[in-house]
Amino acid sequence: MENKLIISIIIFLAITITGCGPSDRNESPADDLMAQLEDVISRRDEFQRIKETKLDSLRNAAAATNDQQQHFQILNELFNEYLPYLADSAVNISLRQEDLAECLGDSDRLANARLNRANILSATGMYSEALDLVNGIRLELLPDYLHAYYFHTKRTLYDNLANYSTSNARRLHYYKLTDGYRDSLLSVNDPESFAFALIKADKYNSSGNPAEAIDILENYMADHNLGERDHALCAWTLSESYRQLGDSNTQRQHMIEAAISDLKSSVREYVALWQLAKDLYRHGDIDRAYHFMAIAVDDASKSSARHRIIEFNDTYPLINSIYVETVKKHQRELIRTIVIITVLAVLLLALLLFSRKQMKRIAKARRMVEAANSRLNELNEKLSASNSRLEDAYNAISDISELKEAYIGRYMDQCLNYIEKLDSYRKSISKLVNSGKSDDLKKLVKSSAMIDQELKAFYDQFDHTFLSLFPTFIDDFNALLQPGEEILPKQPGTLNTELRIYALIRLGITDSDKIAAFLRYSISTIYNYRTKVRNKARGDRNQLEAMVMNLSRRQKMQ
Repeated sequence: MENKLIISIIIFLAITITGCGPSDRNESPADDLMAQLEDVISRRDEFQRIKETKLDSLRNAAAATNDQQQHFQILNELFNEYLPYLADSAVNISLRQEDLAECLGDSDRLANARLNRANILSATGMYSEALDLVNGIRLELLPDYLHAYYFHTKRTLYDNLANYSTSNARRLHYYKLTDGYRDSLLSVNDPESFAFALIKADKYNSSGNPAEAIDILENYMADHNLGERDHALCAWTLSESYRQLGDSNTQRQHMIEAAISDLKSSVREYVALWQLAKDLYRHGDIDRAYHFMAIAVDDASKSSARHRIIEFNDTYPLINSIYVETVKKHQRELIRTIVIITVLAVLLLALLLFSRKQMKRIAKARRMVEAANSRLNELNEKLSASNSRLEDAYNAISDISELKEAYIGRYMDQCLNYIEKLDSYRKSISKLVNSGKSDDLKKLVKSSAMIDQELKAFYDQFDHTFLSLFPTFIDDFNALLQPGEEILPKQPGTLNTELRIYALIRLGITDSDKIAAFLRYSISTIYNYRTKVRNKARGDRNQLEAMVMNLSRRQKMQ
C-alpha cells in the first residue's frame, strides 16, 4: 500500500514539473529542416573559419602578384567575398581598386570599382552617396560585360529607396524605376543563366504572379546544381512566392533552407534568418525567435550592414522584451516548481520514514511467524515420528493378531485331530485287551512309529502354516547371510532345522529351552545351531536374531 502511494506521488511530481502529460507530435519537413538549421548554427565557427581561410588565400594571392591586371581581378573576387560579410573591408577593397584602375588608366576597371563601391554603399544604407556615384557613370561608355552589373546596381539601389521611402508617391516612383531596371537586366542576361531565372521570378513575384515564379525556380533548381549562395537566393525568392500564395508551411520551409545556405556560405548580410525569427515569434516560438534574431542582429552589426540593423531594430526590442518577460515567467514557474518539489520531498521523506517503521514491524512479525513455523515444523516432525511408530505398532499388533487367529484356528483343528486319533488309539488298545492279545498290545505300546509320524505331520503343519504367514521368509532370511552361505530346505514349502529355529525366533520364541522342547532336540544342539547360523551373518552377528524378528510379512494370509 505504501509503495503504491509513493509511486502515485512520484507520477504526480513528474506531471507537475513538466506541466503536461504525454503528447503526440507529428514531425513535418519544416521540423527536419529546423533541426538542420540548429545544427548549422551550432557549427557557425566552423563555417566562419572556412570563410576566413578563403579570404586569407585571396589576400595572399593579391599581395603575391606583380601583375596589376591580375591584382585588380583578385581584388574583385575579394570584394565579392567581403560584400555580404564585412562592409568596411569591402569599401576599402573598392577604393584600392579605384586607385589601381587610375594608375592603369583603365576607365572600364575604374567604372567597375565605382560600381562595387556604389553596391556596398547601398548595402550600408548610404543611398544618396551610392546614387551620386552610380549616376556619375555613363552607361554608353561601359563595356557590354558591365551592363548587367550597372543595371543590377541601379535596380538594387532603387528597390532599397522604395522600401525605406516615407512618401507613397516617391515609393511608387522608385518601384517603377526598379521594374524598369529589372527589365533591363532581363534584356542583357543569358536566358539560360541563373541570373535570368532569378530576375524573372522576382519580376513575377512583383507583378503578383507567384505561381510562374515557382515554376521557373523549381525547374531551374531541378536541372542545376547550385552553390550555397545561389541556393539561398532561390530559396528566399521561393519563400516570397509561397507567401503570396498563402502557403505558410512551404514558405517557412524555404525560409529555413535560405537561412541554412546563408549560414553555410558564412555571409552576414542576409534577411532569411531575421524573417524566420519574425515568423516564429508570430507562432509563439519565443525562444527560437529570440535566438535567431540575436544571431541576425549580431551578424548585421559585424558586417556593418546599417540598413539591416535599422530593419532589425523595429522587431528585435519587441521580441527581446517578450523574451525577458518569458524568462521571468519561467523563473516564477521554476520557483513554484522548487516549492512543490520541496513539499513533495518532505512528504516523500515522511512516507519513507513511515514505511521504514512499518517495514521494521513487518520484519519483526515475520521473524515471529518464522519462529512459530519452525516450532510447528519440529512438532510436525515429532508427530510424524509418533505416527510412524504408531503405524509400526499397529502393523505389529495386526500381524500378531493375525498370527494368533491363524494359530488358534490351526491349534483347535490340531487338537480335535489329536482327540480323534487318541480315541482311535484307545479303541485299538481296548480291542487288543478284550481279545487277550497281550503280545500285540506290548508291541503297540513299545512302538514309536506313531509318535514319529505325528511329529512329522506336526512339523509339516507348522512349516505350511508359517510359510503361509511369511511367504518370503526364506529369501528375506538368506538376504541377512553372507553370499554363498544361504540355507535352503530340501523341498519347496518346507523348513529345515535351522530355518525352523529362526522361524520360532521370528514368532517371538527366543528361549533355547522352549525351542529344544518344541523341536525335541537337546539344549546344546539348539545352541550350536544358533551359533553356527550367527557366524554366517552378513553384518553384525549379534544383531542377526534381532533383524530376523523385524522381518515383515509380505502378504496377508490366504
